[in-house]
Amino acid sequence: MSSAQPLLSAHTIAIVKSTIPLLENAGTAITAHFYERMFRHNPELKDIFNMSNQRSGRQQFALFSAIAAYAKNIETPEVLAVAVERIAQKHTSLNVQPHHYGIVGHHLIETLRELAPDAFTPAVEAAWTEAYGFLASIFIGRESNIYANSKAQKGGWNGPRDFVVKAKTAESDLVTSFVLAPVDDGPVLDYQPGQYLAVRVKPEGADYWEIRQYSLSDKSNGSDYRISVKRESGVQPGMVSNYLQDAIHPGDHIQVMPPAGDFFLKSTHTPNVFISAGVGITPLISMLETLAAQTTVAKHNANPLYFLHACETPQQHSFAGRIRELEGQLPVLKSFTWYSKTHNEGSFHGLMELAPLKATLPVTDGNFYLCGPSGFMKFAKDQLLDLGVAGERIHYEVFGPHAEL
Repeated sequence: MSSAQPLLSAHTIAIVKSTIPLLENAGTAITAHFYERMFRHNPELKDIFNMSNQRSGRQQFALFSAIAAYAKNIETPEVLAVAVERIAQKHTSLNVQPHHYGIVGHHLIETLRELAPDAFTPAVEAAWTEAYGFLASIFIGRESNIYANSKAQKGGWNGPRDFVVKAKTAESDLVTSFVLAPVDDGPVLDYQPGQYLAVRVKPEGADYWEIRQYSLSDKSNGSDYRISVKRESGVQPGMVSNYLQDAIHPGDHIQVMPPAGDFFLKSTHTPNVFISAGVGITPLISMLETLAAQTTVAKHNANPLYFLHACETPQQHSFAGRIRELEGQLPVLKSFTWYSKTHNEGSFHGLMELAPLKATLPVTDGNFYLCGPSGFMKFAKDQLLDLGVAGERIHYEVFGPHAEL
């Protein structure tokens, strides 16, 4: 966050912090009421927000956590710099614009007024209005920079752009890759390996546009993009992921936002360890493909690479053949696999236990990248910390509303 941002007064900070017990006692009831109110008065915002996350409650929890964290750290907003960057990146993938902050701010203030009429005095209202405006200015400024940077680069653009599906390939029983190229045949923006692409579609029968983010799963090439999408079944089937798998085919058009995301390869000059489960393999295969291309060009200057993956069965192991191929080509690459529901020669059975690999992994000087279900990543992160890996060397990506491990 820029030090040039105007500072809040001590009076405002004190009042906002005094409302922390009120927020914590109300919990997600605040954000549930907020979303219900906002969508009732501004239903057009349903074209931006993920309504599946609304139904599951994940978005309400994420917003409440963000509001509470802001209130607790209001006098030191730089503490929230990492969270602000992650949210700003997600906002640009949704094409959030400055005027949206006015709508959100209005409904947040009215929510506090309606849920806590006695505590929401004129002084509290003034303090929260000022505090929200301060936070909004931080987001608007950062997002403006991201938009400008995306537009200025070769192949860059802002907002939805029409793409055509060039190829559709099954990577496993659950995951399918889509290669997307711009309809205008122009170049596309380069991206950092690990970032994601937002697609904007309107499935048959849907009342609103739906935007979802999918990790880019190949190295950047300046001409097209590859995303890999998991079929989501169960109690709450994935509206967009299943629509893409079932209804979108080569030759079909979809809208795409510029690449975004704050999870990406930090260094090519250290050993790198990629640890994934399920579809969490997608951003990590992008990192691996990027490093493999560089390593092929400069084999004499290659750093060790490790690829650790867990899934239920070999049939659900996306990119397994490609990883074996790269392992055969690159002496610096070593891969390890865990299958939880089957025994398979050359792989481990059960949960991913890292202690047996302590002597193999670069625990002192490597960068470790995690992606998969939150429970899996916490399990892996805790093990890495126990092995002696420094916390700042552990990087992770959470699909959907952000959560801390």
